Amino acid sequence: MQNKPPIERDPIYFSQFTERPPNAIAQIKSIQTDSSISGWVRFYQTTYGVLLTAEIWGLPPLTGSCRSGFYGFHIHKDAHYNPYACEHPKHAGDLPPLLSTKDGYAYLSVLSDRFTVPEIIDLTVIIHMNPDDFATQPSGNAGSQLAIGRIVPGKTIR
Repeated sequence: MQNKPPIERDPIYFSQFTERPPNAIAQIKSIQTDSSISGWVRFYQTTYGVLLTAEIWGLPPLTGSCRSGFYGFHIHKDAHYNPYACEHPKHAGDLPPLLSTKDGYAYLSVLSDRFTVPEIIDLTVIIHMNPDDFATQPSGNAGSQLAIGRIVPGKTIR
């Protein structure tokens, strides 16, 4: 008998985590003084990996019909978190880009088994001006850093 993915076994498996305090959290703050980027990234350890949710406000406003709205989003330890010396985009800290609305709001939820919560405590989450191209070595040509948040155990921030 083949194992079914968790979502097929129990469609509310992951939603149960977001109803409890996270195992780790990062409060996102602007790097630049003239910016108002803020938000939270929450990390929930699950049997299948780490469920990460990000809710960010104040990303640069977008204009025009061909606006991108994509921002690079990574876990850093000096550079992209890369404990296994993998080529980009296989760094453990490579995350999908944030996609913001025209008003600068972004929400992301993703499951990753590239790291555990204990491994990322005291690392940082970085939001970059440009989306990661997932090709350019070593950091995906993501551009300048807009915002940062240190990952701390979830019980330390309420």
